[in-house]
Amino acid sequence: MRVLVASRNAKKLRELQRVLDRAGIAGIELVGLDTVPPYPEAPETGETFEANAAAKAKDGAAATGMPCVADDSGLEVDALRGMPGVLSARWSGRHGDDPANTALLLGQLQDVPDDRRGAAFVSACALVVPAKDGFTTTVVRGEWRGSIVREPRGENGFGYDPVFLPEGEERTAAELSAEEKDAQSHRGRALAQLVPALGALAETV
Repeated sequence: MRVLVASRNAKKLRELQRVLDRAGIAGIELVGLDTVPPYPEAPETGETFEANAAAKAKDGAAATGMPCVADDSGLEVDALRGMPGVLSARWSGRHGDDPANTALLLGQLQDVPDDRRGAAFVSACALVVPAKDGFTTTVVRGEWRGSIVREPRGENGFGYDPVFLPEGEERTAAELSAEEKDAQSHRGRALAQLVPALGALAETV
């Protein structure tokens, strides 16, 4: 069973593969957007992570005929009333510019005291499966609480990982190993909730 992961980020494919491996699910081949013919991708205009993830997964399933997994994730900062939220990837005005996004965030929090720098990484993951009468859609949500440090630390991960300090940790998300991050992260928590649906797909092979 080929399952499309609606991303060009190889790290996301590897993360989902590790989730499947830990769950003992075989019979699923994950493919990314780079391995399928290009198709029109709707802009991420939803007001919630869940809406964006479901739209991306439906686009992928409709275009390829394959089950499709998509996620939309970002950072919600308490002192910024939940922002950058769905705008996380383009917070600085340039989509995917991690250093600029992080620098802007730190600048906005410069005068916020340590005890008010709470935040959460949020991930909504959607699985859309083509069916005879349309599509079946499963959407799940995972959250990872922590706080924002004052200087980036660590070389692992991506996005805001270097400035996110998970609850109970002395290391930022970018200082954790891939396995440690999977076990705690928002995306790992969301993907784990998709395991039953993905397992059911594997059983149809």
